[in-house]
Amino acid sequence: MSQWLEDLTTLQVIGLIVAILLAGSILAAITGAILVRFGKRQPWVLQRASRLIYKLLGPIKRPLTIVVLDEVSAVIQTGKYTKNISDALLENHDELKALVAEKVREDPNARLVSKLPGYERVVGEASETVLRVLIEMLSDPRMDELVADLLRNNLEQIRRAVRQKDHEAIGDAAPADPIPDSAPRPRSDGPSIPRS
Repeated sequence: MSQWLEDLTTLQVIGLIVAILLAGSILAAITGAILVRFGKRQPWVLQRASRLIYKLLGPIKRPLTIVVLDEVSAVIQTGKYTKNISDALLENHDELKALVAEKVREDPNARLVSKLPGYERVVGEASETVLRVLIEMLSDPRMDELVADLLRNNLEQIRRAVRQKDHEAIGDAAPADPIPDSAPRPRSDGPSIPRS
């Protein structure tokens, strides 16, 4: 019976402990909510269990987060993300080229230019060139190294912030900036058109 427990890694044991604590906390919260809904007071034992769970989770929250970030960092460094994007562009090459031509053709700013002879061919060649250069850049191992460095540096910054509790001093994040009224809005049935 205990053999499976001995075969677990440290991360798996921590995960198991957290899962048990979380399940107990959820069960206590649900039981307490049901009792309160039926007009009964939440039993002292459930209140105590809820407080105990929060106290137990507090000290292991930060180390667990750091362990998970370390694991994510190691996994991210093994990937070939730009190569995957390049492969996806190759798989959808014809559809992307048609999509670019369609969007350029429907763009209200290109109406005058679209009347010129050879316009379709110019758009097709430009789309083909951009896709080819993009695919070649994404297939290059230097791009994978760039993305891996970006991800690693961001993860290191996050790990450092978690260790030093920098995020707790900031509080809630500011909401995203609103989209300006002058920005083009994508429509599902046609081109992006600036709002007036």
